[in-house]
Amino acid sequence: MSPDDVTRVHIGSDVQIAGARQAVREAAVAAGFSLVEQTKIVTAASELARNTLVHGGGGYMDLAVEDGPRGQGIHLTFTDEGPGIKDVSAALSDGYTTGNGLGLGLGGARRLVQDFTIDSTPGGGTTVTAVSWSRAGQRARR
Repeated sequence: MSPDDVTRVHIGSDVQIAGARQAVREAAVAAGFSLVEQTKIVTAASELARNTLVHGGGGYMDLAVEDGPRGQGIHLTFTDEGPGIKDVSAALSDGYTTGNGLGLGLGGARRLVQDFTIDSTPGGGTTVTAVSWSRAGQRARR
């Protein structure tokens, strides 16, 4: 995946979160994702974009559509330079929250995608990567 294949969406406001969701939906449609697959990746992107803004103070999302051994994939990377996550395992557990939410954001996003990683350093920001693969693309390769 070259840098030319990546779309960067800045996340510094609610309007930009909506723009990130729209960009992910358009990419998922173009990649042949089913409606259910679209809904899952867009929901995960929405949660991760909101965390980037609320907990990370803003940042950006990099979006790429890629061909892989599993077919067409949507590859999302959310990056901020906020305070980082002190305990990633706790943050991924249901019910854990540092705000007023339900504590389902990170864990919920992780369950909606096939590949999910978090790289976070307290005081050094957070990068979350989420990847979903289209089942339609998997079937077409068989």
